[in-house]
Amino acid sequence: MFNLFKKNTAEKAVMPFNTDIHCHIVPGVDDGSPDAVTSAEIVERLGAMGVRRIIASPHVTQDTFENTPEVLDSALAELHTEIEKRGIEVEVSRSCEYRLDEFFQSQFKAGNITPYPGNYLLVENSFFSEVWNLETVLFDLKVKGYKPVLAHPERYMYYDRARYDKLHGVGTLFQVNMLSLAGFYGPAQKKNALYLLEKGYVDFLGTDIHNHRHVDAIEAYLKSRDYAKIAPRLTVGNDSLIR
Repeated sequence: MFNLFKKNTAEKAVMPFNTDIHCHIVPGVDDGSPDAVTSAEIVERLGAMGVRRIIASPHVTQDTFENTPEVLDSALAELHTEIEKRGIEVEVSRSCEYRLDEFFQSQFKAGNITPYPGNYLLVENSFFSEVWNLETVLFDLKVKGYKPVLAHPERYMYYDRARYDKLHGVGTLFQVNMLSLAGFYGPAQKKNALYLLEKGYVDFLGTDIHNHRHVDAIEAYLKSRDYAKIAPRLTVGNDSLIR
């Protein structure tokens, strides 16, 4: 797939942000990195691309990844130990990527939700269909003081441009994946991501890295002419997330 990129023009891959807010490097808790060693390797590689802070986003999903703060924080502590051992100078914390399902509702009621700084909350739909009554769910979160951010809307293939326009028009924040812009998932997802960029709907970017292959893909993309064409327009809010 990646031999479709035009000849590399940059000597070094540099991310368009210093803070990655969407990646799956908390070891052994979802479909991302399986262990602390792999996670630390990925963190080190992201650091080499200019990332200085990572707010990891492990999945919290009913039936598949019913993660609780206790499980996630224990795994994160293992990663911190490995990072310190290697002397990696990248700050790593965590929030979550919350599927808006019944498990999320139960965890929300129990007070087990970990938002980003500023009370931003990364939420997602299923890849098969939109959450029922999505606007109401998002509105209720706002009323309770949260700022919901919809993860990778460009990957929901049941969305059309009118749906994007409506959701963003009512104040829904969008987080687009670097992997989508790179064409990793396919041309349709890339087309959607570029549309969102053109419309000014990309509020946040994230890598959504799960493994070394994802890092390879983003690294190659950042060195491509394809990326150079859009880089000046990638002004997003990642680095404004403060404690």
